[in-house]
Amino acid sequence: MNHPMKTYETCLQETGVYGTVIESKHPLVYIDGLPNVKPREIIVFETGMSGMIMDIELNRVHAIVFANEPIPLGTHATRTTLQASIGVGDGLQGQTIDALGKVLSSNTSLEQTEMREIFRPARGVKDRIRITKSLQTGITITDLLLPLGKGQRELVLGDVKTGKTSLALSILVNQIQHKESVGVYTAIGKRRSEIKQITAQLYQQGVLENVVIVASTASDVSSMIYLTPYTAMTVAEYFRDKGQDVVIIMDDLSIHGQAYREISLLSQRFPGRDSYPGDIFFTHAQLLERAGNFKHPEKKQVSITCLPIATTVEGDISGYIATNLMGMTDGHILFDVDIYNKGYRPAINIPLSVTRVGRQTQSKLLRSISIEILSILSQFTKIKSMSHLGNELSGESLRTLQKGEALQLMIRQERMIVPQDVQVILFGIIWLNLAPLTNQTQYAKLLKKVLGYYADAQGRRVIQKLIASESLSDYLLALKGDANIATLCATKTKS
Repeated sequence: MNHPMKTYETCLQETGVYGTVIESKHPLVYIDGLPNVKPREIIVFETGMSGMIMDIELNRVHAIVFANEPIPLGTHATRTTLQASIGVGDGLQGQTIDALGKVLSSNTSLEQTEMREIFRPARGVKDRIRITKSLQTGITITDLLLPLGKGQRELVLGDVKTGKTSLALSILVNQIQHKESVGVYTAIGKRRSEIKQITAQLYQQGVLENVVIVASTASDVSSMIYLTPYTAMTVAEYFRDKGQDVVIIMDDLSIHGQAYREISLLSQRFPGRDSYPGDIFFTHAQLLERAGNFKHPEKKQVSITCLPIATTVEGDISGYIATNLMGMTDGHILFDVDIYNKGYRPAINIPLSVTRVGRQTQSKLLRSISIEILSILSQFTKIKSMSHLGNELSGESLRTLQKGEALQLMIRQERMIVPQDVQVILFGIIWLNLAPLTNQTQYAKLLKKVLGYYADAQGRRVIQKLIASESLSDYLLALKGDANIATLCATKTKS
């Protein structure tokens, strides 16, 4: 691992025990010997390679190897008495490391503050507190309809290439740009080109120096892929203990489950559903339980917000790994391939998405706005289907249809970050029909005006005063009577 690894000869002199590789099913080996060895203990082979104990039987042990080359039969291995650990420190920010803590983004070694075991147990209930702080994402559909809280574990799932990673990265970028969190991005079994692309994207956004990338590639052995999310969570816990909020993305746990299944099948464990081992639920639950909102001696509370990603096949959310993760997280955001093919971004299926603790972080005004938007969108869908049948619509139905179309323009946004204060103002303008919004061009012009107004210090104070209203009716009344907003909504007429 990333600690100063002892040589085979040194460890053999210290422990006085060794074992012999009697069978190899790369990356798994069966070793005869090694008395008193412990689960997840690091071992060293006489070839210089290292591995980790997975299972212990009466006369042999199973170990995974952290190398692409197979271990020859007859090779000797000895104990290190060390648990799987990595070195952590502030210097990790801006770097890309592998599952063993080795820096991949530069040739220089980083100063390590301390060593930490990567399979640390989750903190207990007495160390946790209620999630009360809102995690603003800059994405209208999540901030208003599927709100997240700091410390929440929100699953992001959907078919491949539907925008899951883009959403998670947008949330990460928004948090770092507002100096609210440190970012940890976990690339689990990704292609090298994808990792480079994500790194370049974070660099262009100006946030890479505040992100730690923990990566394993598709060409790595399954043992390295298996360790990757545990290493990433250990890094996140280091910054949490320093008093910094952390947003960690795990992209994605479907690949992690497949890697663990491969190791388990090679280890001859009895397979369960879809050939996954019986402890696959515990494996992921033990990992995700390490996120949450925790007590801190100086900051009072500090959080690790976890966004695990899972891949579905043809929109089927009843897959084994997907349903397991849905059962252990605080909600899920579902990306729908049909919505994606219609050109809507982000392609989130609102009725089938859930947030369990995010709403308790919202103000009364935001909760009221969320309820109203969901109600109108539900009516909008029904009325639109009726209008397609050629039915004549009443005046009220036409107004609902118009309002629903404008709200659709608001919640569908490309990779632009929109502050939550601006989102609330735009909702009020649509609700009161203060500006004509019948197409994307009109909405884009209004959005640009409001963002420009919000960027001005005086304009920001006006907006913040408006959205400080306790109730929706008070807010709408104040918005309707505000001359500055009326000016923003005014359209120039041709002379």
